[in-house]
Amino acid sequence: MQKEKLNAEIKAFYIAERGEEIGMIELIQLLDLFEEKMAPIIYNKALDDTKKWFTQMLDNIDSDYYALYKNED
Repeated sequence: MQKEKLNAEIKAFYIAERGEEIGMIELIQLLDLFEEKMAPIIYNKALDDTKKWFTQMLDNIDSDYYALYKNED
């Protein structure tokens, strides 16, 4: 499903931007290149974003924990 959508978007891009159609072999090669070269970059960025989010959640848990303390007066 995702690859079909990408195929359609690449075809539309080639027609709109270059005024030409892209062949199926070229399209597959282009998608394979993107997958090989960009997938690790996108994956690592997702990991970094997840770590940042998780760290923020842990900071919130820590502050929420201490907010539960009762005044000992």
